[in-house]
Amino acid sequence: MAALLVRDGQIVSDGRCFRGDILTAGEKIVAVGTGLALPPGTGRVIDAAGCLVFPGGIDPHVHFELETPGGISSDDFSSGSRAALAGGTTTVIDFVTPGRGESLPVALAARKAAARKSRCDYGLHLSVTAWTARTLRELEECCRGGGIGSVKAYLAYQETIGLGDNEFLALLDAARQLNFLTLVHAESGAMVSYLQNRLMAAGKTAASSHPLSRPPEVEGDAVERALLMARLAGVPLYVVHVSTRQGIAAVAAARGRGQAAIAETCMQYLLLDEERYQGEAHAAARHVLSPPLRHREHQAALWEALASGLAQTIGSDHCPFNAADKERFAGEDFTRIPNGVGGVEYRLPLLYTFGVRTGKIPLPRFVDLVATRPAKIFGLYPRKGTIRAGSDADLVVWDPEKKWLVTAAGQMQRCDHTVYEGLELRGAPRLVFSRGEAVFADGKVTAGENRGICLGRGPLRGSDGRDG
Repeated sequence: MAALLVRDGQIVSDGRCFRGDILTAGEKIVAVGTGLALPPGTGRVIDAAGCLVFPGGIDPHVHFELETPGGISSDDFSSGSRAALAGGTTTVIDFVTPGRGESLPVALAARKAAARKSRCDYGLHLSVTAWTARTLRELEECCRGGGIGSVKAYLAYQETIGLGDNEFLALLDAARQLNFLTLVHAESGAMVSYLQNRLMAAGKTAASSHPLSRPPEVEGDAVERALLMARLAGVPLYVVHVSTRQGIAAVAAARGRGQAAIAETCMQYLLLDEERYQGEAHAAARHVLSPPLRHREHQAALWEALASGLAQTIGSDHCPFNAADKERFAGEDFTRIPNGVGGVEYRLPLLYTFGVRTGKIPLPRFVDLVATRPAKIFGLYPRKGTIRAGSDADLVVWDPEKKWLVTAAGQMQRCDHTVYEGLELRGAPRLVFSRGEAVFADGKVTAGENRGICLGRGPLRGSDGRDG
C-alpha cells in the first residue's frame, strides 16, 4: 500500500486541535507534525487546507442484518458498512444475539461468518438471552478464545431475549470473573408488557400507542435497578441508548457515588421527539424504536450530559426496516412493528451540525464522542480512535462548510426511507481512509466487500473509559 501524506489540515485528536501533517505507510500512521514530506514519486499527497482531519469514527452500536419477528433489518454487513464509511465511520461494533437455548460459541461463529462481507473494520458484542448451567462455560470460551470483551443483556423483551433479575445478576458475576464489560438495554420488561396489553385491550392498537407503552419512568426505573445490581456485583455498567432525563439522572447519581457507569445516547433522541407519533399511522410506524422518541424536555438533559462528559458515547443503534415492514401492522398492532431506524450514515454529520456548529459541544468533545471514547471503552485504543504514530491510518478529511440535504434517494444505507428526511446539514467527509486505504471520495464508497477485519478483545483502559 502506497504511502500517504495528508498535509496542512486542522488535526483534531485526543483533546487537541492543531494545524499539521500526517504521514502514513502501509496501514499505519508513521508521523504527525509539521513540514513532513514524501520522497518524490513514492506516494499520494492530500492537500487538507481548510479541512478538519480526525480519526475515523467508531460506532459502538449497530444491528446489521438483524433477524426479528417482524423481519430482517434492511442493511446487511456489506450495505451497512458502506453507509458507515460514507458518514466517516471506519469501525462498527455489532451484536451476536443467540436464540434462547442456542450455544453462544456457535452463534458467535455464525455472526463472524455473516460479518465477513463488511467493507469496514468491525467488532462484536455478545448478547446473553438466557442463563443456563452451561452459560458461564460458554462465556469463558467466547471471551478467552473468541475475542469477546463486551456482553449485552436486555431487561426488556422478557418473552424472547430478556433476562430476569437473577439471570442478570449471574451475568454480572460472570463479568467480574471474566473481565468483560456488561452492556444493558434498560427498560423494565414486565411494565412494558403490562402497558402493551392494557393499551391493546382498550383498542389503542395503532403506532401512536407505542410511546405510551414505554414511558420515561420505565427507562428510569430500569437504569436505576441495573446500576444497583452492578454496584452489588462490583462491576462497571454501560447503559445503551439512554433516552430520558430520568436515565441520565440515574447514571449521574451512580457516578456521584463513585460507581463506574457509562452512558450512551443516540442522535434520534437528541433531535427527534414524540410528535413524530402523531397523525397518520403509517408515518408514525416508521419512527417506532425502543426506547421510543421522547418529549423535547429530555433532549436538553441529553445535550447537557454530552457537554459535561456524563454521556460518553454516541451510538447510532442502526437498525432500519423498509417501509412495508414498518407499516404492515401500523394500525392494528403496534407491538408487532419491527423496532429500529437507520443512522450509521448520519451520526457524525448530525452531531457536527447540531452539536458543534450550534455551540452545544466543542470540536474536541465531538471527536471524543464519535471516535476516541468508544475506542478506549472497548479496548481498541490506541490502535483506533486517535491520530498518532503507530495507530491505524483511519482518517477522515472533513469539509466543515459543505451544505447538503438528507434524502432517502441519496443515502448509502439500503432502506427506502429515513427519519431524517429533509434535514439540512453542514459538514461532511470529503475523504475517508481505513488502514491507509482510500475508501470514500467524491461522494462514492470505493471499498469492496470482505476488506474489513474483525477486531478482537483488546486491553480495557479503565472501567469508565478513561485511561489507566
